[in-house]
Amino acid sequence: MSSENHNTAGGDHPALVMSPTSSSNQGQPLSPSAAKPTLELPDDMIQAGWSKCWSKRENRPYYFNRFTNQSLWEMPVLGQHDVISDPLGLNAAPVDPGLDNGQRKRRLSEETAVGGANSFKRPKVEIMPVTPTTPTVPISPSTPGPPGTPLSKIWGSPTDEKQQPPSAAPAPAPYRPTAVYWDLDIPTNAVIKERPPSDALPPHPDVELQRAQLTLKLRKHYLELCQQREGIEPPRDSFNRWLLERKVLDKGKDPFLPSECEPVISPAMFREVMNDIPIRLSRIKYREEARKLLFKYAESAKRMIESRNATPDSRKVVKWNVEDTISWLRKDHSASKEDYMDRLEHLRKQCGPHVAAVAKDSVEGICSKIYHISCDYARRIRDCHSALLKECNISETVEAPEIQDRLVYCYPLRLAIPSPPQPRVDLHFENDVACVRFKGEMVKINRNYFSKLELLYRYSCIDDPRFEKFLSRVWCLIKRYQAMFGAGVHEGTGLQGALPVPVFEALHKQFGVSFECFASPLNSYFKQFCSAFPDCDGFFGSRGPFLSFSPVSGSFEANPPFCEELMDAMVSHFEDLLERSSEPLSFIVFVPEWRDPPTPALTRMESSRFKRHQLTVPAFEHEYRSGSQHTCKREEMYYKAVHGTAVLFLQNSAGFAKWEPTAERVQELQGAYRVSGRTLTSPGPVPATGTGDKELETEREQGTSQETPSTVDTTPPSGVTPAPDPASI
Repeated sequence: MSSENHNTAGGDHPALVMSPTSSSNQGQPLSPSAAKPTLELPDDMIQAGWSKCWSKRENRPYYFNRFTNQSLWEMPVLGQHDVISDPLGLNAAPVDPGLDNGQRKRRLSEETAVGGANSFKRPKVEIMPVTPTTPTVPISPSTPGPPGTPLSKIWGSPTDEKQQPPSAAPAPAPYRPTAVYWDLDIPTNAVIKERPPSDALPPHPDVELQRAQLTLKLRKHYLELCQQREGIEPPRDSFNRWLLERKVLDKGKDPFLPSECEPVISPAMFREVMNDIPIRLSRIKYREEARKLLFKYAESAKRMIESRNATPDSRKVVKWNVEDTISWLRKDHSASKEDYMDRLEHLRKQCGPHVAAVAKDSVEGICSKIYHISCDYARRIRDCHSALLKECNISETVEAPEIQDRLVYCYPLRLAIPSPPQPRVDLHFENDVACVRFKGEMVKINRNYFSKLELLYRYSCIDDPRFEKFLSRVWCLIKRYQAMFGAGVHEGTGLQGALPVPVFEALHKQFGVSFECFASPLNSYFKQFCSAFPDCDGFFGSRGPFLSFSPVSGSFEANPPFCEELMDAMVSHFEDLLERSSEPLSFIVFVPEWRDPPTPALTRMESSRFKRHQLTVPAFEHEYRSGSQHTCKREEMYYKAVHGTAVLFLQNSAGFAKWEPTAERVQELQGAYRVSGRTLTSPGPVPATGTGDKELETEREQGTSQETPSTVDTTPPSGVTPAPDPASI
């Protein structure tokens, strides 16, 4: 029936409704009820794409799904019919013959009356008290099974046939992820002091949509300023690194846009823009490219020094060096690529300081203007959010709960301010992609990652046992990370890359690692992790930003975004935690081995008294999982690292005694990079900027992996008590 015109049933114009022509090919449908059907559908069925139509030829109603082009004679039952595995609905749950259409719909309406617009399944469940470390087991919108159903059954293991009536049709198989890149069954061994909930404002799709739109405008302002003032394109990912560097210092209330930073001028943005002045230098493969690049640099340097307010000495030095270079280019036609590159390096050393001097004020103006626009946008977003909460009679000031001075296993971050009612958010599936839509703005995520978010939400969220706010929070989460890393092809993926699954397995098995210091609900391997955004990530297991997370004990993996300021702040936090704790504490840190010049973070860790071992994984011999793994194709999941990765073990004395990096353990970790057995092909050219080898370019390589269950030592250190009661938080 996919080629038919489907109109909603109505009594005013029955002649305008086309009859289904392919019903004869579907076999004999179930007998319809004799009672006249009502014309309305429950809200959750409309949300899932269903509408009620009238067949003129058969003189009875049928149901059509505009998302899947599916047609059924009987009212579909949500959650029990998988279009992929059972397109004709042959294995759908049998219809109770004792109920006509009207009675069935009234019963369904009664069950859905208590739910919100974003809920799929709303059966009555008994709400059990939960604690921050005891996950709730609510009904998931697309995962079958009552509360308490084991995960093995939820993922489609054989059901107990004795519990099914003999006449019942077999239940359709739920969606099974084709590839799993996480292990959410590993418990945590991270211990923290009990802490109060966060005062961040709860996420809302209207506010998040405004934030995304203003962030896009801010990116456009940055692009226009670079083009108009300096005649260059913004350095790749420099805006993303600016956000990361600013949030290290930011004391403002917006969880995303910087609004209260000192100094105002970002060192990261200033450094990256200056490196591309007067032109951006790319990595060269051929002789003619090197010759053109040298000529272009000379012309650009001369043009800039003549058009800016430079001193006479600067003009003289630059003009003389440029004329000498151009004269050499015209005379020497037998120079090699290396000759041209040596001449370019000489010209940069002679002219670079003078060019930088005349561009300094302009670049500082770019950085300052972007920051002040960000402050204005953050204020507008805050005012909008406050007005929304005020309309819902929700106060932004909440009395601080009493917190006991005790140690507990780490638990997901909670929000002190209750969440306002959520608007309607739609969901439909396109093959293996889940499409979540709000006000025409659609975000997409691979279906297996959507299932992962369901599980994380099930484990971590305590204020929404019926999943009524699940879709709106998923939309806010994906929209936030889209705004964070940009919408360009592969933009920001290097900043959110993750270690391969075999490496995580080795870390857990050999060193007891059960926690990620820098991750997100989208790319995490464990269900316990720290991430950038406490307001929208906490519902999916985040423990909040790592720089505000203070564990007392545990074994941690740290693979930070490659932002120098963030990595430097991370090292300071590591040393402070290791200094204060006498319990076993271990951090295994993965950072790029940048030696030209070396980063302060790498230098400090190498000289730290807590460093127990260090190893290097060579460039092009290991991989990272893509930061866009939740949306990319399977063959694009992995990319090769074009630089070496330094792995450093920072441990206090108790941590070293418990998780010592012995030769056998380190060998197992190194071998994990070769578990997949993929053949690494030679990479393409990598653009070279002023940051030397700090440009992370990628060439995708297909990768699959399997998880192996393992155990973790969760023996609590002395003084650890059970998790606190959420009522006291």
